[in-house]
Amino acid sequence: MNKIPFVMTPLERKVSFSIAFIYALRMLGIFIVLPIMALHAKQLEHASPFLVGISVGIYGLTQAFLQIPFGWLSDKYGRKIVIFFGLVIFIIGSIIAAESATIYGVVVGRSLQGAGAISAVLMSLAADHTSENNRTKIMAAIGIAIGFTFLLSLILGPLLQSLIGMDGIFWMIAAVSYTHLTLPTNREV
Repeated sequence: MNKIPFVMTPLERKVSFSIAFIYALRMLGIFIVLPIMALHAKQLEHASPFLVGISVGIYGLTQAFLQIPFGWLSDKYGRKIVIFFGLVIFIIGSIIAAESATIYGVVVGRSLQGAGAISAVLMSLAADHTSENNRTKIMAAIGIAIGFTFLLSLILGPLLQSLIGMDGIFWMIAAVSYTHLTLPTNREV
């Protein structure tokens, strides 16, 4: 028994990194606006405290409602295509939020960002491509990515707001998402 148990294979490490990164990107979309949305909303037409709260919370609400349908679709059509589709919806939502001059546009954009509900699909992909012995490692990596993203967003949100504005933040999130539209092919994963 000289072999170290539960060592991840190179493929499992690659999948773990890809999934944790995409998951972190999605969480950045939620977290980065938290410390700055109230300040940004003052510049938007028709803004009220209620609508600002909706613009922050609608992301999580639409994401929660669509987890089960996206999971079902990923079982039927495959994980990769559903992740791709979810990222496209997320990008469209980011662009709408970036281009909106009213709070209503930001609410629509944020709801579309959340509608790219791929969290459950990413977890399923992780389970599909890791051994049972290593599954806790990938879940831990995803958890660490979420925690790091939250911390990073609290630091970067106000800094980026002062440098590029809220619309710039939404454009940045869209651009980063665009660069990660593809996962390794099914043969590679």
